[in-house]
Amino acid sequence: MRRRPMRRGPGLVGVAATTAVVAGTAGAVRGHQQKKAYEKQEMAEYEAQQQQMAMQEAAAQAAAQPAAPPAAAPVDTAAELQKLAQLQQAGVLTPEEFAAAKAKLLGI
Repeated sequence: MRRRPMRRGPGLVGVAATTAVVAGTAGAVRGHQQKKAYEKQEMAEYEAQQQQMAMQEAAAQAAAQPAAPPAAAPVDTAAELQKLAQLQQAGVLTPEEFAAAKAKLLGI
């Protein structure tokens, strides 16, 4: 009677093939993770650069805009008319100058 050899495992070739598959898969996963991390870092740098450019542009626009003139103090029309009348009575203003100043003050 012939005895069949007992098989105990996959053998040397099978072990080598399994190791190659595992190593290849691990390498592919690692490469994918590195690529993903690199792309994420690149996107963060790009967004930071865009934000910085937007801030610089806003600062340049703010510097380019002329400053608003200071708000004029509210005019007391009655008091101004009295001053003009006093100047006319004192002879400083002619009746024509008084009329022109009065029209300008009243917005006529």
